[in-house]
Amino acid sequence: MNVLTFKEAIALGIPKELPEAPIYDTTVSHAPKRKAILTLAEEKLAIRNALRYFPKAWHPTLAKEFLEELRSYGRIYMYRFRPKYTMYARPIEEYPAQCQQAAAIMLMIQNNLDPAVAQHPQELITYGGNGAVFQNWAQYLLTMQYLSQMTEEQTLHMYSGHPMGLFPSSPKAPRVVVTNGMMIPNYSKPDDWERFNALGVTQYGQMTAGSYMYIGPQGIVHGTTITVMNAFRKHLPAGESIQGKVFLTSGLGGMSGAQPKAGNIAGCITVCAEVNPAAARKRHEQGWVDELIEDMPGLIQRVKEAIAQKECLSIAYLGNIVDVWEQFYEAEVPITVGSDQTSLHNPWSGGYYPVDVSFEQANDYIANQPELFKQKVQESLVRHAAAINKHVSRGTYFFDYGNAFLLECSRANAGVMNADGTGFRYPSYVQDILGPMCFDYGFGPFRWVCTSGKESDLQITDNLAQQVLEELKKEASAEISQQMDDNIKWIKDAKQNKLVVGSQARILYADALGRTKIALAFNDAVRDGRLSAPVVLGRDHHDVSGTDSPYRETSNIYDGSRFTADMAIHNVIGDSFRGATWVSIHNGGGVGWGEVINGGFGMLLEGTAESEQKLREMLFFDVNNGIARRAWARNKEAQSALETELARTPNFKVTAAQAVDDQLIQDLFA
Repeated sequence: MNVLTFKEAIALGIPKELPEAPIYDTTVSHAPKRKAILTLAEEKLAIRNALRYFPKAWHPTLAKEFLEELRSYGRIYMYRFRPKYTMYARPIEEYPAQCQQAAAIMLMIQNNLDPAVAQHPQELITYGGNGAVFQNWAQYLLTMQYLSQMTEEQTLHMYSGHPMGLFPSSPKAPRVVVTNGMMIPNYSKPDDWERFNALGVTQYGQMTAGSYMYIGPQGIVHGTTITVMNAFRKHLPAGESIQGKVFLTSGLGGMSGAQPKAGNIAGCITVCAEVNPAAARKRHEQGWVDELIEDMPGLIQRVKEAIAQKECLSIAYLGNIVDVWEQFYEAEVPITVGSDQTSLHNPWSGGYYPVDVSFEQANDYIANQPELFKQKVQESLVRHAAAINKHVSRGTYFFDYGNAFLLECSRANAGVMNADGTGFRYPSYVQDILGPMCFDYGFGPFRWVCTSGKESDLQITDNLAQQVLEELKKEASAEISQQMDDNIKWIKDAKQNKLVVGSQARILYADALGRTKIALAFNDAVRDGRLSAPVVLGRDHHDVSGTDSPYRETSNIYDGSRFTADMAIHNVIGDSFRGATWVSIHNGGGVGWGEVINGGFGMLLEGTAESEQKLREMLFFDVNNGIARRAWARNKEAQSALETELARTPNFKVTAAQAVDDQLIQDLFA
């Protein structure tokens, strides 16, 4: 058999000859076995669904293999068809493509599946335990083939990882439209995801995995840094230093892996518990956490030393977070700020591991005794919340990180409700920090990727972004002065913090004006050759207007509309005809299946006048759609930001919310 070049393999799609039988690779982190949920009739349907990608002559061999995968892992991943070439984001010119936009999307897909970036790369899962780029390897092969064939007069439509096909469109249309998990509302319960994903008809795209916009933990480091810094600012007396203060949390997987690095940037002592040895060691090897400790006495001693010496230090504890909260209380280790970033949006399939159960035993329970596993998780959450409450009584500031921690604790009847039982006793970080301080003003996680793959190009973009922010800071109002200062410091220090994993990418928080001016600077630099290749723009869906999520992104919406999803839908539709290169809309992500609708985009800056027009129109709408909704909800910070934008943009008209006198309402119902 002839060995294909990379370009030939991409263009081929499904191979012409049946590849060799797969060998299960034990050197990488694998997804846990999903619980057996299909009936016998549904198992048959799942096999039929999987076989339809392949020639009929292969069906007898593959049918047996796929049934074994389904029963061994709970899913059909089609390991046999995993490519032999190395998976990483190559420079854009190395992709076989009829247009640059398609090549950029291929680059972003491969970056999301790079083993250095992805949590479970061979199961096509990027982060969060179940955030998938594709359901199986056949979908990957076909998608890359379609992208290699795509012209600027075609659009590829992606149905939850499945490439439905290339449809005629126009150069102004998005090149790819992605949906993930878009269920009929009555079929969005956790077991629905398990069933329909096992059938091979839908998937959980998380937020940026299924939209090809994940850039490794860096993608959340900046937001986590802002959150941690402001959590300490809110809690500590004015002028008191963060040095020597402890931030206790858990999770070192995809997004959660950002926490130790963010703590280091903020300047505190970060203790992050992780039960998965592979995840903890991976972050330690990558330099995202300073020290790895496996015994509790050693952890307590080291943290006390760090407090006494006022160190800036991050520690990964290989063990369960519940033990840490409980033992730190007994040992009187003071915790200034606490949170949790385990994947509790996915509580029954490995997103959270119960205390007093080994990692291996818990994985066995997930696969073979799911009801017992659920019981153990809920018992653990009760203990977890009780230990947090004890620390809070000593002065700890605890916040929910939007990972459904308080939601699942409440479902387990843990002690997390407020006195009248109408809400949680602890705020989400959006309610207390990111909502009023960032999102309402239009500040959110703007990101970009240098498609050349060159570190020198990334440094140029860093410098350009810093220059733009410093210019904008001169005219910034007092309301957003702190946000500007934090972001200027962030981009100045970005290179020395060694944030890049995978593609040459960067993130910072910026408002509509900042994003537009930064993007214009990049487009000009591509045009005049200062940048050697185009730049991909994007953002986390965790932003001003991309996501409707009542327990996270829109948790600070108080007009009763936080359970609606109009904003996210308008966002992705509005972006699609204003110039996005690709758009995506997902059910699930961050806080769980059925709990959130989130939309994202990607845009390629090619240094052209067309790119300039697109970025001006799309970035303006992408941010101000959310500011308008937040202002309509009577969020005073959003109303202030909206007034500024209305004065700056004459053809922008928005329905204004009229203030209502509180006493009038009180008297009405007296």
